[in-house]
Amino acid sequence: METSPFHLPQRDIWVFGGAGYLGQSVVSLLVNLGARVLCVDLGDRAATAVAAARLEAQVTPATLDASDTKALDAFVSDQIASRGVPHGLVVMTYASTAKRFDDLSVEDFDNANHGNLTATFALSRVVGQRMAEQGRGSMVLFSSMYGTVSPDPRIYETPMTPNPIEYGVGKAGIQQMARYLAVHFGPQNVRVNSISPGPFPNPAIQREKPEFVQRLAQKVPLARVGQAEEIAGSVAFLLSEASSFITGQNLAVDGGWTSW
Repeated sequence: METSPFHLPQRDIWVFGGAGYLGQSVVSLLVNLGARVLCVDLGDRAATAVAAARLEAQVTPATLDASDTKALDAFVSDQIASRGVPHGLVVMTYASTAKRFDDLSVEDFDNANHGNLTATFALSRVVGQRMAEQGRGSMVLFSSMYGTVSPDPRIYETPMTPNPIEYGVGKAGIQQMARYLAVHFGPQNVRVNSISPGPFPNPAIQREKPEFVQRLAQKVPLARVGQAEEIAGSVAFLLSEASSFITGQNLAVDGGWTSW
């Protein structure tokens, strides 16, 4: 029997932001497809998530603030020394102030850009360079529907704050970063793509703000919000041999949100 191109046997995949709502689903599916996973997040979030899912045998939790670029370089070097160069990298981290446009300071904007763009650049470059030395690898960066379109303020009724400008600006930059890195690393057989999730409100939001979730759903051609596992398959696809001739693309997983 031929092996499915979607399988990831013995692949070492690093997932930054892997303890979040979407990240946990990604980590679980990668394990089910045969990968061994390094799950990286803030504080003890990764260890807690891995233990709760009972994935200790297949997933190694780690702590890092990816916006600390000096610590990032040392972290990558240490992990490569112990695990080897990863076959795949997933970057799901982000920074945002959740402030309204008129309340946002220049310093706030700069700090968010550092957490969104600079940190992703630093991580993707150092890992991409090591992948290039091996002549293989796939990186998946996370953008957003708000990296393509602006949020509709009518969805965010008072006292809610519309999705902030620095988040969308950073996510738009992630799409371009993926395209640039795809061209840069392409000759070394390293692929780079981005994913733009649509509305994926976490369980707390779905439970506590059902009216808001319904307003989101009304903007989606599929007439509903997304569930976490619906992101995981797209990540696995872009990491697998099933997408071996795909690079420099932004995959919208948004139920059609950006189609109208």
